[in-house]
Amino acid sequence: MQQPDFLVGEWHVSPSINQINRPGHSLTLEPRLVDLLLYFAQHPDEVLSRDELIDNVWKRNIVTNHVVTQSISELRKCLRHEEEEESPEYIVTVPKRGYRLAASVSWLSAESEIASLNEGEPLQPQSVAYASASPPAVSQPEQRSAPALASGSQARSPYRIWVWLAFILSLACGVALLVVGPFSSPTSSPTSVSKGIINPRDIDIQFSGRPTCTSWTRQSTYMMGIADQITNLFNTYSTYMVHNQTDYRYRGPTSAGKILTIEFVNQRHYREQQCFMAVRLVDNADSSVMLDRRYFITHDNQLAIQHDLLKSLSQALQQPWSEKTQRSLNIMLPKQSEALQQYYEAHSLLLKGDPDSLTRASDILDELINSNPDYFFAQAEKALVDILRHTGQPFDDPQLALLQQKISQLEKLPEIEDEAIYFQINTIALLNRGKIDLAAQQINKSIDLEMSWLNYVLLGKVYEMQGQKRLAADAYITAFNLRPGDNILYWIRNTIFQTSLAEVAPYLNNFTQEK
Repeated sequence: MQQPDFLVGEWHVSPSINQINRPGHSLTLEPRLVDLLLYFAQHPDEVLSRDELIDNVWKRNIVTNHVVTQSISELRKCLRHEEEEESPEYIVTVPKRGYRLAASVSWLSAESEIASLNEGEPLQPQSVAYASASPPAVSQPEQRSAPALASGSQARSPYRIWVWLAFILSLACGVALLVVGPFSSPTSSPTSVSKGIINPRDIDIQFSGRPTCTSWTRQSTYMMGIADQITNLFNTYSTYMVHNQTDYRYRGPTSAGKILTIEFVNQRHYREQQCFMAVRLVDNADSSVMLDRRYFITHDNQLAIQHDLLKSLSQALQQPWSEKTQRSLNIMLPKQSEALQQYYEAHSLLLKGDPDSLTRASDILDELINSNPDYFFAQAEKALVDILRHTGQPFDDPQLALLQQKISQLEKLPEIEDEAIYFQINTIALLNRGKIDLAAQQINKSIDLEMSWLNYVLLGKVYEMQGQKRLAADAYITAFNLRPGDNILYWIRNTIFQTSLAEVAPYLNNFTQEK
């Protein structure tokens, strides 16, 4: 049922088109934010807990308190007057209880909306008292007597004949469809979709295929690197929520509205076998194909392929990249394709997180930095890898002094000081020294800049050291939701210090290899 328009403060909210308007301003919101604002409007002046919001707005999806907090923050930013220093507070936090809508709510009747459209007059709200605060019920249509037909049964007879003819024709068409339907071929490939509600703003990235290509290791690391970039970019700079499932074995029903599949296909091309990277984006709402690309990868075209893929995804999802997104990409990516392949090889080892993989990643990054001294993001990745190595196997004094020198140099690079990786490095260093409150400040700055699995793993570690196991579990589950798989479980268990899933986040035990 279409939800009626309503007023919150001076904002006119149109749930059917996900828009809010006030004089001089019009914003299109993410559907989830509109649902959240609608639920607040249906319960004005009530304190709503996070659990209640999860149950009624997210409706059984696996989300954590951090997702609710972030959504509240985004909704506040949308409702705030950026040009005014003292903007009214629409949603207030009630400590240890939840959130409350502080603005007045008025519901708009359908009649007033139609009249305003026909006559060009402003909408007149119907005020709702807080004592019985709820959206107006849908009224039953007024019963009106039909005009009398002339000549009694003589006037009704032709009408009945046409009704019966239409009924018989519809019945015949239905039978024909039942007979022919089972033998007709589908127009698109079926997708395993949950019978429950799907979220059109959720995207699952999946890797399909097996090692059929000769350069499988290099190609798989390239795929993992691209998938990580897509996940971080869309989660940080768009209204989509992307789940990187390239390390996840589960292939059952999904509640995601879209599936992005990456596959390497070994096919005959120009009289010889060649390996292609096939990328397909499918809309689970109707199984339609939104994007279908096939790339032949060489040693010197990997950057061009990545740029084309990101551009194609942006167009298919109607999500243009901002200048800030492009700036971040320019910092993260090198100038040569060979350097990109080296970086992704090191990054795939970082994802594993074990000591041997981190040591190999450090060696690869050393080679990469020596051949590309102006690739500052590789220097930051090297510092991140080495500070993680130090937490597992403490460096000797000369090694530690060199590491501290490298981290100090990053502070002088304007390209890095506003990137999430800089604050991630500081968070780990501060946790190693027991500076928990300072570490909390650093990781929250990192989360403001980037929504990534690593940020939430580190946030969980901060919460654990503060003794807040419930919040730590929320953070770990969020990290696993963004990039489910064995690698993230290893990070949660072993990074910086040992974490017992059974004690802190028993829910994640359902996804261990033993299970």
